[in-house]
Amino acid sequence: MRYLIFLLACLAGPVLADDARLDELFASLQDADETSWEQIEDKIWTEWSRSGSPTMDLLLERGRDAMGDENTDAAIEHLTALTENAPEFAEGFNARATAYYAAGLIGPSLADIARTLELEPRHFGALSGLALILEEIGDDQAALEAYRAALAIHPQRPNLREAVERLERELEGSAI
Repeated sequence: MRYLIFLLACLAGPVLADDARLDELFASLQDADETSWEQIEDKIWTEWSRSGSPTMDLLLERGRDAMGDENTDAAIEHLTALTENAPEFAEGFNARATAYYAAGLIGPSLADIARTLELEPRHFGALSGLALILEEIGDDQAALEAYRAALAIHPQRPNLREAVERLERELEGSAI
């Protein structure tokens, strides 16, 4: 099965997300208002989800579907096949990071978040996931920095703003 996937991926040739289109969308996200940010965010996720290969896109879809069914083992299997065959596809690593996290595998999740951010430094979803993990393990200062980095990229997302404000209050209160 993996050989077939690899062969199909080679035949399809990689055409990853359109960087120029993403640049436009991220610029728009900076200027977005309360009524437009969600549409822009959806377009960014759509771009991030394009691997350039129908086979790899199918693996991403199957991994996400398995996550929706709370079948983390199947999700990890599909997403591992994806990352092995499309190692430059950031969203494959981000999706697998989420599956690893759901399975309680924090180390592998952090490794995949790091790879996602290496490939796509503007990945506010990966930064949010990193912040969540850092907060859970008790490193609130580092979590705050990760949330701030995500908020700098995506200034209209309410949960990011709320997380920054909450951690700033908590850290300020603990310094007294």
